[in-house]
Amino acid sequence: MNNNGYTHLTEMPKIIQEECRKKSTSQPIYTKVVSSTPGRLRLRVASRYRQSGDIERIANALQAQPNINQVRTNIQNGSIVIQHDTQDDSFENVLATLKDLGIIFGDIAVGKSEAAAGVSDAVVDLNKRVRKATNNSVDLRFLFPLGLGILSIRKLLVSGLQFEIIPWYVLAWYAFDSFIKLHGMTQHSTNESEN
Repeated sequence: MNNNGYTHLTEMPKIIQEECRKKSTSQPIYTKVVSSTPGRLRLRVASRYRQSGDIERIANALQAQPNINQVRTNIQNGSIVIQHDTQDDSFENVLATLKDLGIIFGDIAVGKSEAAAGVSDAVVDLNKRVRKATNNSVDLRFLFPLGLGILSIRKLLVSGLQFEIIPWYVLAWYAFDSFIKLHGMTQHSTNESEN
């Protein structure tokens, strides 16, 4: 007896599972680049693709890449943060991997304007020069928060606790916040802390 083209009813679930698997791997996932700085890329996945299976598949494939240091995901927000090497071709490799996974970027987020690319290149170049001048002991990720911290202390000493204008603690917060964001937070498991 022939039911819908299948000779046996037991073959139908296997074929349906195969078709679903093909759909999930070939279906594009729409994302937007929220921020891109040297060594860090943050994506926002479209709301209809925020299932744990899709985001975990992307995260696992990215973690397997040698130039990617860390991948953090937030399924509720659809956020994927990728920490990668700062070598020249590393960012291009990350983008190529994402495209191979079926990631499609929004038009607004993909291209950089010439001015943005020029500023970004200048900052990367300056950071390389600072690291070279200090024998790789200090870079801009350290100097920028340090400068804000010194500025906040100076403002406190000169002006005192002026809460009616921009207070010193705002600059201190920016120093702390930029230090954390530029260096990233490392997550230690309980097993690592016990050893």
